[in-house]
Amino acid sequence: MKKLIFAAAIVLSSSLVHAQGLKGLLSKAGDAAKSTGLSKKSSTNLSNDEIVAGLKDALRVGSDKAASKVSVADGFFKDAVIKILMPEEAQKAEQKLRAIGLGKQVDNAILSMNRAAEDAAKSAAPIFAKAVREMSFNDALSILRGSNDAATTYLKQKTSAALTNAFRPVIESSLEKVNATKYWNTVFTSYNKFSADKVNPDLKAYVTEKALSGIFYQLAQEEKDIRKNPAARTTEILKKVFGS
Repeated sequence: MKKLIFAAAIVLSSSLVHAQGLKGLLSKAGDAAKSTGLSKKSSTNLSNDEIVAGLKDALRVGSDKAASKVSVADGFFKDAVIKILMPEEAQKAEQKLRAIGLGKQVDNAILSMNRAAEDAAKSAAPIFAKAVREMSFNDALSILRGSNDAATTYLKQKTSAALTNAFRPVIESSLEKVNATKYWNTVFTSYNKFSADKVNPDLKAYVTEKALSGIFYQLAQEEKDIRKNPAARTTEILKKVFGS
């Protein structure tokens, strides 16, 4: 195991510009470990502790940026990829409501859902930070061996339950604060008056699910940027571990 990690350190510092992602680097490191013995500190001064520190820094930087981007006003609402729209079961109702002149009420409902998600996302950063602090050496090795979204997958596995518990009450409160429940009830009370297909999904659960999906999407974009874009490596350890 140690030989594999020490070999990975050498490859990380000398061959990144030629490898196809961290998975390719680990493949090369595995081949090298079969025939080479390495000391605790490689000739490039990258130890196993430094590799773990670099990965933790990547997770910290990426998760902080992701949380910051989606927790501001319009972080969800003006991002076409993660904007929260009407639930699938309500989209037919939305079309009918717009057709009879209730478009403004529908727009208010959509805006309020996104505002609730933006509000909830403010609580994500400390939860991500705790997961990063608790990352073990084996966790780091799994991320190194994994795909280009391995760090995001790790955080998703480690934080989804905590994020859901943190997001749900914030979203519930925020939906009330921005009158989302009122808008929702207005929209679908009107719709249910003339439709045999009643709509009454759990609004809080739906917005919570979409808020989580949006923040993990943004986190994956940040991870990709750190892996591929030198300008995104904003600390010395990131430059050392992920740089050439």
